[in-house]
Amino acid sequence: MADMLDLPLVLLHAFPLDSRMWNDIREPLSQRARLITPDQRGLGRTPLPVTSREPSLDDAARDLVALLDKLELEQVVLGGCSMGGYVALALLRLAPERVGGLVLIDTKASADKPEAAENRHALAKRADDEGIEGWLAGQLLPNLLAESTLGSRPDIAETVRDLVESQPAPGIAWAARAMAARPDSAGLLPGADVPALVLVGEHDTLTPYAEASAMAEALPRAELVTVPGAGHLTPLEHPAAVSGAILDWLG
Repeated sequence: MADMLDLPLVLLHAFPLDSRMWNDIREPLSQRARLITPDQRGLGRTPLPVTSREPSLDDAARDLVALLDKLELEQVVLGGCSMGGYVALALLRLAPERVGGLVLIDTKASADKPEAAENRHALAKRADDEGIEGWLAGQLLPNLLAESTLGSRPDIAETVRDLVESQPAPGIAWAARAMAARPDSAGLLPGADVPALVLVGEHDTLTPYAEASAMAEALPRAELVTVPGAGHLTPLEHPAAVSGAILDWLG
């Protein structure tokens, strides 16, 4: 296995955002590693392929394998926030030999409970029927950001709102259905014998500390870091803390 410091760092964005969510941590991370931040299928600048297959994050993982092949990268340090973490785990299942390290940010290994999956399907149907303008950002913001962020940092809330509202509705619907269908990945973790960093916002209610702690305990070589004062989107809420934790972990 290559030395982790020699490997590119791939970061996969959260739902329903795109790779611009990493803008505030690009500079410090790029000084240490080759940083790759793709938009996932149907979001940002990446089109949604025409397919008759049911939405599955396995296809998003295959997209990533194709990207790594195109870039001639045999192995990377793979990170993801929220949905990006789910895709990272899907790739760990599909092609574990491509993963030389893991950075799991505000995400979880467990599958959706039935109520959560139903909510995702309802969101997808509404996106299909109405588009996303005027409702999606407002519905999601209270869970994406910490209460203190929403109350005292309107610039962050506005950035997230703009990111959400710039996404194509079909991509939103596809991603919501794919997340609802994802399997439980907890069983993968004990076999992932690579350095791992698990980051979680102190006030993350969507993927809380208990989920992060469970992943860190199951991974053989994991470090767990809590980001004080942050909610579910730590790289946007406290970028210096997130980039600092990643850089410390990289050594």
